[in-house]
Amino acid sequence: MTEPTTPEPSPAPAAAPPPEQRTVALCDPEQPLTVRDLFDAGVHFGHQTKRWNPKMRPYIYGARNGIHIIDLDQTVTLFKQAFSFATSVVAKGGHIMFVGTKRQAQDIVRDEAMRAGQYYVINRWLGGTLTNFRTIKVGLERLRTLERMAEDGTHQQLRKKEISQLDRERARLEKHIGGVKGMGSLPQAIFVIDPPQEQIAMAEARKLGVPIIAISDSNCDPGMIDYPIPGNDDAIRSIRLLTSALADACVHGTSRRKDMQAGREREAKASGGGREASGPAPVVYQNRRPS
Repeated sequence: MTEPTTPEPSPAPAAAPPPEQRTVALCDPEQPLTVRDLFDAGVHFGHQTKRWNPKMRPYIYGARNGIHIIDLDQTVTLFKQAFSFATSVVAKGGHIMFVGTKRQAQDIVRDEAMRAGQYYVINRWLGGTLTNFRTIKVGLERLRTLERMAEDGTHQQLRKKEISQLDRERARLEKHIGGVKGMGSLPQAIFVIDPPQEQIAMAEARKLGVPIIAISDSNCDPGMIDYPIPGNDDAIRSIRLLTSALADACVHGTSRRKDMQAGREREAKASGGGREASGPAPVVYQNRRPS
C-alpha cells in the first residue's frame, strides 16, 4: 500500500445528523470507498501490537508507535465485495441486521439502519435473538399490542398504576427489540461493528448459516467472518464511514429491487395477461466463510 503523507486525522466530529437531514450522495457501487476516504476517517489505525490476532496478519501493513496499521488497499477491495453482497441481498428481497452495541456505535448504527430500511440491535444482544427467534416474535407481538393500546386510547380505561406498569414494559421492549420490529423471519445477513464484543451474535449467525459482514480490527479473527472489512472498529469517524457506506449498499439494493419489480409489471402488462407481478421469491443466501 502506498502510504498517504497527509497528517493524521483530527478528533471525531459531533454525532451525525438524523437520516432525514442527510444530503450526501450515495456511494458509487463501482468504487464505494477510496483509500483517501478511509485514511481521512482513521480506518487504518488498529489496536496496540500486543493486542493483535495473528490471523489478521495478511491485512496488516505495518506498525507505528506500537499500533498496527491496517492495509487500506485491502480494505478498499474487501469492502467492495461486502458492498456488492449487501446490495444483492436487499435487491433479492432480503434484509440485513446491523449489530453495534458499543456506546460509540449505537446512534450511528440505529440511524444508518433506519435510513436503509434495515433492522438493528444497539443494546445488549439478547441470547436467542436468532437461534430462538420464535421467542423474540412473542416479544414483538407484545410490543405491538402495547403500542396499539397506547394509540387507540385503551390506556385511558386503566388505573394510573397499571398505565405506568405498561409504559415501563413497553419502554423495556422497545429498548431491547425495537430495532427488529416488523422482522417476520431471520435476516439474510448481519453486519457487525465489533466482532469480539458481539461474540454471541456471531455464534448464533454461524450456527444458522447467516452470512456475516463485519469490521475486522487487528484483534479480530477474520476466519469467523464471511465478508471481513479490515478497519478501525473503535473510532467514531471510522464506524460512521463504514456503516454509512454499507447502508448505501442497502439503499442501492432497494432501488434495484424496485426497478426489477417495475420491469416485471411492465412485462406482465405487455403480455396482455393483466396479471399483477408478484414480489421477489424468498432467497436463501449461502455464506462464503473462508476456509
